[in-house]
Amino acid sequence: MPITIRALNRALLARQGLLERMRMPLPEVAERAGALQMQYWPALGPALWTRAHECPPESPWQAHSTGDLVTGTLLRGTIHTVTPGDYPAYAAVSAASKVGSFRAGPEPEIGELLTMVRELGDTPRPAADIVTAIDTWVEANPGVFSDREIELQRLYRWTSVVMRVGFIRVPAEGTWSRRTPVLYARGPATQFPPLREALDFVIRRHLRAFGPAAAEDVAAWIAWNITPVRTALEAMPDLERFLDDEGRTLFDLPDAPRPGEDVEAPVRLLPWFDSTLLAYATGRRARILPDPHKDHVYVKANGQLKPSFLVDGRVAGLWTISVAKGAAALILTPLEQVPILAKAELIAEAKRLLEFTHPDAASHEVAFRG
Repeated sequence: MPITIRALNRALLARQGLLERMRMPLPEVAERAGALQMQYWPALGPALWTRAHECPPESPWQAHSTGDLVTGTLLRGTIHTVTPGDYPAYAAVSAASKVGSFRAGPEPEIGELLTMVRELGDTPRPAADIVTAIDTWVEANPGVFSDREIELQRLYRWTSVVMRVGFIRVPAEGTWSRRTPVLYARGPATQFPPLREALDFVIRRHLRAFGPAAAEDVAAWIAWNITPVRTALEAMPDLERFLDDEGRTLFDLPDAPRPGEDVEAPVRLLPWFDSTLLAYATGRRARILPDPHKDHVYVKANGQLKPSFLVDGRVAGLWTISVAKGAAALILTPLEQVPILAKAELIAEAKRLLEFTHPDAASHEVAFRG
């Protein structure tokens, strides 16, 4: 069955709470939205606020304090926020991804090293301490890794080892807040589920949050080779199948929302590194990120993904926040012509976001640039 890019856009928006904000507890919002990309900690609040009907300023940190949300190094070796119930499957899939593979020669047996690192996780500690402990173990166990492998792993701060353990972040000062959590503790699951079970679970989570999607989209999102992902998708008999404008087969859950193309989409503001812009294979993100805007949103030099705003469901500009002398300001920078009515809606939406991110500011101002 064919499906247009506009229909794919509306399906994505509906699932992400970007057509209508989700009326459910914050952990359920995060679960429905899929793993929330969180390289930049200040993105957590706006990521949940733009999707949730109710999201008081302190609620994202309270959800971490109660354990209803956890944040750790997961998909593609990057930081994500998920529910503790979803965490073990995401961690298992991440541990088996190509990001977690060794880079030089055949992969060595590292069972004892992983055991040592897991034992370190009982007490929160800086990531640097974990790297130091790994280096110490490697020096005490010569021959496990080649000199070239050690050189490469140190360059990447032993990410391929750390990813296999399942660490979650905790705040250095012991209290969750807007300050970036820089220490690590052991993840909430002492054991990962069987890999095939975890893969099926994560694939379904991806489809529920971002579908319909192709095998290459899911594979890119979890940093796996495409063959096992396609095999897993094709083995799920209940999935719906569609053909996009390029003839690719897209898979979807049978009961997932797919509203019509004529459904109106309100303006929305997306935070830094928003998951909706990363959930598909490179070059396959046009359902939400128009090709002419890619290089404005994604900074290749440092891998940064800028905060953006949506008009009619697709990225139409960027936004930034600045604070000076207690006054908070949000600047909207269009990447295309924005209709007058949408401008008024953007100003109102941006004002609400600014009041959420900086509730104690002396004033909140929104302006267009350009």
